[in-house]
Amino acid sequence: MTFDDFMAALDHPHKAAIETLRGIIMAVDPVIGEGIKWNAPSFSAPSVTGKDEWFATFHPRAKSGVQIILHRGAKVRGYTGTIDDPDQLLEWLATDRARLSFGDEADIAPKREPLTMILRQWIVQL
Repeated sequence: MTFDDFMAALDHPHKAAIETLRGIIMAVDPVIGEGIKWNAPSFSAPSVTGKDEWFATFHPRAKSGVQIILHRGAKVRGYTGTIDDPDQLLEWLATDRARLSFGDEADIAPKREPLTMILRQWIVQL
């Protein structure tokens, strides 16, 4: 199933917000790819090894709003880097995983620039 097929079939109260976030993520860097991983819309980028790694996955079954889980690929691994997050958008779930939460589409606009900054930092540290 492609990303577009998944989105066409998705019945979600914040589908427009997911599409807006998708556009923001894809605009961060032309190396970013998209697909369906773990039964959810996901994004990949080349890692320092040159291999594409999944780094962001929507959590379409979140109880409220829209959530994106940022991670360091499919395998758990230690992480010692830092992410500048002055707006405190990241909720760290583990040393290699963080959650971004958005209430609805209106909640995205004021967070667009800090989100873009976080994503740029994240993908160069894969």
